[in-house]
Amino acid sequence: MNILRFAVRPVMLAVLFLLTGVVAQVMPAAAAVRTGSPGLAASFAVSGSLSDVAATSASNAWAVGSTSSGTLIVRWNGTVWKRVPSPGSAGSVLYGVAATSSRDAWAVGCTDCSGRGVSKTLILRWNGTAWQPAPSPGLTGSLSSVAATSASNVWAVGSTSKGRTLIERWNGTAWKRVPSPSPGSDASLDGVAASSAGSAWAVGSTISGFSDNALIERWNGTAWTRVPSPNPGASQGLADYLGAVAVTSAGHAWTVGDASCGCGPGLSVTERWNGTAWKQVPSPSPGGGSLLSGVAAVSGSTAWAVGETGSGDGPTKTLTLWWNGTAWKRVSSPSPGASARLSAVAATSVRNAWAVGSTSKINHGSSETLILHWDGTTWK
Repeated sequence: MNILRFAVRPVMLAVLFLLTGVVAQVMPAAAAVRTGSPGLAASFAVSGSLSDVAATSASNAWAVGSTSSGTLIVRWNGTVWKRVPSPGSAGSVLYGVAATSSRDAWAVGCTDCSGRGVSKTLILRWNGTAWQPAPSPGLTGSLSSVAATSASNVWAVGSTSKGRTLIERWNGTAWKRVPSPSPGSDASLDGVAASSAGSAWAVGSTISGFSDNALIERWNGTAWTRVPSPNPGASQGLADYLGAVAVTSAGHAWTVGDASCGCGPGLSVTERWNGTAWKQVPSPSPGGGSLLSGVAAVSGSTAWAVGETGSGDGPTKTLTLWWNGTAWKRVSSPSPGASARLSAVAATSVRNAWAVGSTSKINHGSSETLILHWDGTTWK
């Protein structure tokens, strides 16, 4: 996994925060932040960052990430975002979250993610009352993303400490590792999505020689196999990265990322599965550079992609794109602080979506959590 790449994917945001060594002023577990205050309508600010978000309805959503004291989980109950106690000591990070109902959810990440020790995969489960560690293979490495279609079909993906792809599956009773293609000298999976027990997608990147290429893998109900990616950056001498994937059916899916030189945001990349092949779809790349870290699809005619725009070591601004069934269009979104970025997005309808990430008061300074809400008209 290319952890030091500046164009930060969701998996890397919390790692960079942990490396700052900033002492977090963490909100007590019972604290909540109510919407409707001036500025951000869905404000919830604690020191740290949020890496992923999942929603099952307008009144149930989860967001996960980290603070310098460990894992961070917050929940939307229809009125407020409230922090929920979560297992995980200092150095533990949550990168992905998925939920099938208000009583069943999963979160994944790693322990000792700062690089100072041996990182091991971390899986937590919400049983309707509390978050608890789930028995798992406990491999060295990290889990970046999780997807669930039912209480007995859950996928988690990431990479091992040896730079190989890692896929695990929950069958309703236990987590087990499932073989997956791991091409090149260093391969990682950063996003996973599933539409049924027999259909799922995983995306990431792989290094072959001096070339960084996008990696797409598909579960056909029996095995994971690699599927060709357009790799649009290759023709321009750029590296291709995919950070997230969303699926609405076996014949329709989106994946997003960027094509860059590895030294900062480059060109936003969106690709669509048409049931036969992945095809690049033009997307805006405003500012000096852009990257997309999260994607959510409501239907074939409505989808969101989020990330950041900026250049080099300068400040970054949030980036939100909307698919209207014909083209990707940029939609205005708040960018509080000196720098702001979005890591993930979740949507339950055309009028309800959440985006999460981080913001800092000074460029590349210590971060605070950022949550934005789409009400059908405006991100705020």
